[in-house]
Amino acid sequence: MHSALLIIDMQNDYIAGWTVGPRERLTSAIVSVIARARTQGIPIVWITTEFREDLSDAFLEMKTKNARLVIEGTKGAGIVAELEPYPTNLRITKKRYSAFHATGLDDLIEDLGATRLIMVGINTHACIRMSAIDAYQRDLDVILIEEAVGSYDADHAQSSLDYMRDKIATIVPLAAIDTVLT
Repeated sequence: MHSALLIIDMQNDYIAGWTVGPRERLTSAIVSVIARARTQGIPIVWITTEFREDLSDAFLEMKTKNARLVIEGTKGAGIVAELEPYPTNLRITKKRYSAFHATGLDDLIEDLGATRLIMVGINTHACIRMSAIDAYQRDLDVILIEEAVGSYDADHAQSSLDYMRDKIATIVPLAAIDTVLT
């Protein structure tokens, strides 16, 4: 089984309001996953969200609330400083919660020959969940690294993990990451 690592929405605007402890735990776990993936030669795909300044490509709630997050070209749309993408890493930009929605991710996964997607990032109850469900609907094996997914909304994140566990995705603790990196 060939794997690819998807790092979803680890962007400044999305994590700006997090307190130091949870942010450090999440980014540290993701750094560990990235390091292991690089050692194993697993392709790394950075999935980011970006919208135009005028929000013409944003989803309805953002337009209604005039929410200006992850605007293309701003520092807020950048990847958090704790994480370091390599120039050779692959990138996909999305406009909706799912990393698959109108992005070209399907073609990239096919080109990589990946049948297993390891997902890390934020937010568990939104973008992680929607991307995992869409991957599952494509008959891809989905792995979530438990300490490497997070959310500003702990209750909804836990409900999402409970919903996905052993149905949509296999949820693996960071300590057992080597069992899924192939």
